[in-house]
Amino acid sequence: MERAIFAGGCFWCMIQPFDELPGIHSVMSGYTGGHVENPTYEQVSSHTTGHTEAIEIIFDPELISYKDLVELYWQQTDPTDAFGQFEDRGDNYRPVIYYFSEEQKRIAEESKQALQESGRFDKPIVTTIEPAETFYLAERYHQDYYKKNPANFERNHARRAAFLKENW
Repeated sequence: MERAIFAGGCFWCMIQPFDELPGIHSVMSGYTGGHVENPTYEQVSSHTTGHTEAIEIIFDPELISYKDLVELYWQQTDPTDAFGQFEDRGDNYRPVIYYFSEEQKRIAEESKQALQESGRFDKPIVTTIEPAETFYLAERYHQDYYKKNPANFERNHARRAAFLKENW
């Protein structure tokens, strides 16, 4: 198994597209990239810890490639917005691809370059590619949120879904 960590706004909205793919062992909500150990949702939301809301994916590379995951990641975010995603504003919602190896870094950078050169977006692709740091699991009530709270998930997901439909 291998790991991938992606940040792209509210982690509630990031889980579902990855969760349903063959080769995915687990997708968990959490926090990474900050300077506070074991942060809480309230701490991360205060914009004082440096963490992003992110998802950690454990996957079988024999069944799904890291490249495939990165390509799906782009389709879940607005890669031109460095200050949050959709309704979610602030540094804890910034788009980041975290890498665990030089190979993951190369794949992410090549994919980002290809997206920029595609002309799909009029603005620059600002998603950062950073080394993976400690991933802290979010509180239990954040896990599988889209399954446990489908009506609230759909309401929160509406703007993201409209953007994605228009741009992808």
